[in-house]
Amino acid sequence: MADETKTAEPFVAGWREWAGLPGLGVPYIKVKLDTGARSSALHAFDLEELPGDRVRFSVHPWQESEADAVTVEHAIHDRRVVRSSSGHTEERIVILTEIRLAKRTIQAETTLSNRTQMGFRMLVGREALRQGFLVDPAGSFLAGRAPREVRRRNRGRTA
Repeated sequence: MADETKTAEPFVAGWREWAGLPGLGVPYIKVKLDTGARSSALHAFDLEELPGDRVRFSVHPWQESEADAVTVEHAIHDRRVVRSSSGHTEERIVILTEIRLAKRTIQAETTLSNRTQMGFRMLVGREALRQGFLVDPAGSFLAGRAPREVRRRNRGRTA
């Protein structure tokens, strides 16, 4: 499976896709591609700041499920005040991480936030999407689907 990161042609992706976070140990996570959001956002809980500008946090990759939880320790890239779509502002920790989408691996500034009540555990924002993606708002999973056994673990949700 070749990495198409450096391909000049943009990939047309749907408004929702399956992605991976290889640097975080998350092979599959359903993401919403959100051109209205500047940075990407990942559902994270049990955040603990560590010495040396590092953070430890846990990720539940499946909506409405605690299965396959992953605990991660990562360098802090930045801290930002972020305004949500509802107008609420909060300071968030930002990490720089890889997102694997449509056979491409990109770097993304990703804020850590509790997204328990949100429809997707991760948003991929426009700064990340500028790295070779166009979004078709009428399309879904144009980059392909996760393997059937992965989607079954996510049973009850639209795959």
